[in-house]
Amino acid sequence: MTEGVTSAVARPAPTVVVAGGGTAGHIEPAMALADAVKRLRPDAKVIALGTTKGLENELVPPRGYPLELIPPVPLPRKPTTDLLRLPLKVRDSVRQAREVLDRVGADVVVGFGGYVSLPAYLAARGRVPIVVHEANKSPGLANRVGARFAKRVAVAVPQTPLPHAEVVGIPLRRSITTLDRAALRAKAREHFELDPDAPTLLVFGGSQGARSINNAVSGAAKELADAGIGVLHAHGPKNTLVVQEFPGRPPYVPVPYLERMDLAYAAADMVLCRSGAMTAAEVSAVGLPAVFVPLPIGNGEQATNARPAVDAGAALLVDDADLTPAKVAELVISRLTDPGELTKMSAAAVGMGHREADEVLAKIVLEAAK
Repeated sequence: MTEGVTSAVARPAPTVVVAGGGTAGHIEPAMALADAVKRLRPDAKVIALGTTKGLENELVPPRGYPLELIPPVPLPRKPTTDLLRLPLKVRDSVRQAREVLDRVGADVVVGFGGYVSLPAYLAARGRVPIVVHEANKSPGLANRVGARFAKRVAVAVPQTPLPHAEVVGIPLRRSITTLDRAALRAKAREHFELDPDAPTLLVFGGSQGARSINNAVSGAAKELADAGIGVLHAHGPKNTLVVQEFPGRPPYVPVPYLERMDLAYAAADMVLCRSGAMTAAEVSAVGLPAVFVPLPIGNGEQATNARPAVDAGAALLVDDADLTPAKVAELVISRLTDPGELTKMSAAAVGMGHREADEVLAKIVLEAAK
């Protein structure tokens, strides 16, 4: 008995390498997992793998995790003979990823898809246990390759076509899953200089913004102002947004990027946004009524991500091509000015998703690292 306790206490601290660079949709679940690993094993080391071009350079260091960089590998949407031959660019990225894994003493590699994950999977194959997490119902190429030799495969939704998939949901930040919107509302409105009492629409189009959303919502600024609706609009760091001010009306507040999404959600009564897997999961978790505008390119996964909330009555779905200033006014004003409708839609979102996905996945990762 004593020997068993001693061996458990003496177990060396695991080193976890997370590969999820490029976009916030890959990086945020990786960071949520990292936080959960540290809660469960405070002595664990967590290192992020990324590239010089990805958003991880802005998002990972402020979270307190070391970031190791490898060359990016552009991925085709389908397996090709070039990929099977491992062209020079891929081989170089795999070699550098392997050097990182050896240098940090990786005990497990966790990939979230994208162009950082594929080199990480190939570098770890046969050397370090691999855990794959797939947020979308239609897996990308990297995760389809990685799942073939992963120790565990975790997915966000049922019927994801990966071998031996376990449904865990999407890891979300604790600041989101524990968010008390009502308690933070006044602080959040003050933080963004919004009207403290006006019904407020939160608008964003992913980490880089979305021109179609920017144009449609800013084009409806007068109608929204006349209806007494305030707006918090993240237009993207590479975009500009000029909106006419209407004295005596709730302010329309444009910002390049939302660093405090918890406060943005707390300030809002409704959201109009894209429906990436992470965004759809967060919006449902905080109970915000939504107008989802799926990205019009890709394999249709954003519409699939939005479907559960739409079917539950918590959200509306609008094609990008149909999003005009008139459509924004039509969908938003009648709902934001009807407290009963907002309450009904918020209640429909309660209970959706997997609020403990971060710790469920962390336990899988730590088990794989043994």
